[in-house]
Amino acid sequence: MSLSRTETPCFLLFLFVFQAVFILILYRGGPSHVFRGFLDTPQVLDYSRTHDVYTNLSLFSRAPNEEAKPYCSARSPIFVGPLTITFRVLPSEKMIIRKNPFVQPGGSYRPPHCLARYRSAILVAYRNQKKYLHHLLYYIHPFLQRQQLSYTIYLIQQVGNGTFNRAKLLNVGVREALKDEDWDCLLLHDVDLVPENDYNLYVCDEYYPKQMASAMDKFQYTLPSKSFFGGVSALTPEHYMKMNGFPNTYWGSGGENDDIATRIQLAGMKIVRTPPHLGRYKVMDYDKGTETQEPWGRPASHHNTRKTWKDDGMNSLEFKLLSRTKHPLYTNITVDIGYVPPFS
Repeated sequence: MSLSRTETPCFLLFLFVFQAVFILILYRGGPSHVFRGFLDTPQVLDYSRTHDVYTNLSLFSRAPNEEAKPYCSARSPIFVGPLTITFRVLPSEKMIIRKNPFVQPGGSYRPPHCLARYRSAILVAYRNQKKYLHHLLYYIHPFLQRQQLSYTIYLIQQVGNGTFNRAKLLNVGVREALKDEDWDCLLLHDVDLVPENDYNLYVCDEYYPKQMASAMDKFQYTLPSKSFFGGVSALTPEHYMKMNGFPNTYWGSGGENDDIATRIQLAGMKIVRTPPHLGRYKVMDYDKGTETQEPWGRPASHHNTRKTWKDDGMNSLEFKLLSRTKHPLYTNITVDIGYVPPFS
């Protein structure tokens, strides 16, 4: 049966619109990129029913033929969603090593059963926080393995008694990590935060810097401020260099979070966030009030980011590398970053 004259233009218009939408989806990275948050993860999660982070991890056994390993499935077969997170018992290093047999010296991991589709570097600015570190390592290694990622954990450690400078240490970590591999994603991770859901994928957004910790228990699972970009964030190396990295001149003030948010905007980008039902984190509460643990609670900075961001960052980074050591669970990078008093 032939179409009438009035039906034919409508049909052609529908066909044209359908093709345009299809081409747009392909251009933006395929339907998995556009709809990943809706199709791959449940929209309602029951956090009263949690699972051990090591659940079913033993199913990932070494492939019989290394040369014939297939690529990892697009979606991990052992996702469980909400995880049981508790800090009541401090895990020993020996226990963490024993429970993560495929982690190589330096804190590197490659899936034993398949070829990873994604490579992420986990960068942690650190100084004298051993309890936090043990809890983080106990949870973060199996968490990342559940996602079938290829990853390395870097600890960037500041020496001396000078005021802590988280942002500059992360700049150092980025520079050193990129010497090892062409990472797909740089995860900048506070040592006192642990993710609560294995659907919170430690991969970067293709277009913009991503704030991962969008719902922290310390703040009743909300953000401390609308412009917050601390805690855990994910940037591609291209994102990081486009904004000239993080500022080097924030000594213990915590104001670098606002500076970084402004840099992202000035560099022509915007912040995207993991949905709150996925981006949930537990905050450890040892040693409350120490200068390195609660940067979000500090006064606003007096820096003028609009004037300084192009000159204060990766292009002005200076430090002295004191040691670089492969520990069983992480790569330790010890540096002297000097000391410059904060702006008044």
